[in-house]
Amino acid sequence: MDIFAKAILKELLPTEKETRLPERRQVDPRREGLDHFSLPVVIERIAYLRKLAKLSDGSASETIKEYPQHAIMLLYRGRSGVAELHGNFADLFLVLEGRAALVTGGSIANAKKIAPGEVRGDAIEDGARQELRGGDVAHVAAGVPHQMLISGEQSIACLVVKIRQEAEQ
Repeated sequence: MDIFAKAILKELLPTEKETRLPERRQVDPRREGLDHFSLPVVIERIAYLRKLAKLSDGSASETIKEYPQHAIMLLYRGRSGVAELHGNFADLFLVLEGRAALVTGGSIANAKKIAPGEVRGDAIEDGARQELRGGDVAHVAAGVPHQMLISGEQSIACLVVKIRQEAEQ
C-alpha cells in the first residue's frame, strides 16, 4: 500500500469507527419495522463524508439502509456531479445544508450505459435548472436525466431516498 493510501486510511478509519450508525440489537416488538436515525448521527456522517470528499474527488456518499423498494443514502458534493439517469429508481433529495443547481430533463451529452437502467454522461443539454438550498425537497422521477451543479466554493449535503420506480415510457 502506498503512502498516500495509508494516510487516507489513517485519517478516515478512526472517524468512521466513532460515528458508525448504531446496529439493531434487541427488537422491541412495539418498534418492529421502525428504523430511526437521529439528527446528531446524520450530522456526524455528513462531516465524515465531507472529509472523505476532500481527500478524494470532491464527492462522497453512503447508503444508510436498504429496503425492498427503496434505500436511504447520504450525499455530500463539493463539486458538480456527472449527468445521470436511473431507469428503475426515482431520487428524492432532502437538502440538509448548502446549495446547488439541479438540472433535469433534456438529454445527456456523451451518454454511456454503465449498468442496466443506469446512464451517465458529461452534462445535461436543454434541461431545466432549479436552485436547491437547505430545507428544500426535490423529487426526480425514474427515467429523467439529472445533474447537480456546484458553483465556486459552494457545497451541498443531502439525504437521498432512492425509490424503486419503473420509468414511464
